[in-house]
Amino acid sequence: MAAVAKSALTTESPPFKPQIAGGDRSPVPPFRTSPYRSRSTSPFRTMSSAQSNSNAVAKYEFEHNGETIEIRNVWAENVEEEMYCIRELIDKYPYVAMDTEFPGVVAKPITESYSPDYHYKSLKVNVDLLKIIQLGLSFADEDGNFAKGCPCWQFNFKFSLDDDMFAQDSIDLLVNSGISFEDHATRGIDPLLFGELMMVSGLVLDDRVKWVSFHSGYDYGYLLKLLTTVELPTDEKAFFETLRTYFPTIYDIKYMTSLLDGHFGGLQKLADDLGCQRMGAEHQAGSDSLLTMSTYFALGRAKFLNSNGEIDDSRYRNELYGYGSNHTVRKGPSSFNHQASMQSMTNGASEGGN
Repeated sequence: MAAVAKSALTTESPPFKPQIAGGDRSPVPPFRTSPYRSRSTSPFRTMSSAQSNSNAVAKYEFEHNGETIEIRNVWAENVEEEMYCIRELIDKYPYVAMDTEFPGVVAKPITESYSPDYHYKSLKVNVDLLKIIQLGLSFADEDGNFAKGCPCWQFNFKFSLDDDMFAQDSIDLLVNSGISFEDHATRGIDPLLFGELMMVSGLVLDDRVKWVSFHSGYDYGYLLKLLTTVELPTDEKAFFETLRTYFPTIYDIKYMTSLLDGHFGGLQKLADDLGCQRMGAEHQAGSDSLLTMSTYFALGRAKFLNSNGEIDDSRYRNELYGYGSNHTVRKGPSSFNHQASMQSMTNGASEGGN
């Protein structure tokens, strides 16, 4: 399938009036056992045309392969019950596609621009300074079949445009994509609570769980910050040791494409080339994580099958594009463009240029 051209993004955001975060966290309702209903107390119970992309709604529903599937928004009031649902399905659906949205890139490290670990130092200084805004997790089985009913959860974290650091162009893009910063300020998830819940969710510390992502150094940086509650390790070697402790099996689709000839661009272009359907708004973590999952299995079947007709991960398992010691790590001034690289990673997995 030919790639669909992406529309240009404007740097002007629509008017909005963010509220100041404050008050007690919303009470958490009791656990439930069914993964197919939401207790979200959002004032928007269903989507209207004006609110269709807003993450303030309880859920989004889409038709996919003849079935209705859901992206469920998670806030402070329903995070514990939704993590319970995930614990119930992770054994049957051990493939987890992940995407994050974060407030851009605001700092550069104090180091030689062409040092081998410059990209990691850039990642560290920004992740240490900034807060995650959104995390999307999508679930599938070993054949790429989405979890029934609700395969995707979109976690929305506490974030205040009055109190927290951000890059303005990144916030403009997220607002245009439907992110409700008013809700993030007043009912966003406490990162400390989420880290505790994730530690006992079955998602981490288990090599049977396969984490799928696209150009995801920053994404894993923010996940490790949630899990450890401390700054990222000082050096890249220690970062990878920590990463492999919590996430023993990871697949970076951007690294997979680096092993092939003829593909350049971001997740959306690759998905278009492979005929994968997007559900939801680009630059929202839930939609991006669903597309990441579909793209991984389509690419694996197209280019990475072994003689038994199974996807062979031996060439790309536990590699991150642009980090570590693999062939994608940029070296020297001739191949280094820090500004372009950082800008391409500002907007999560679906950026067109990286």
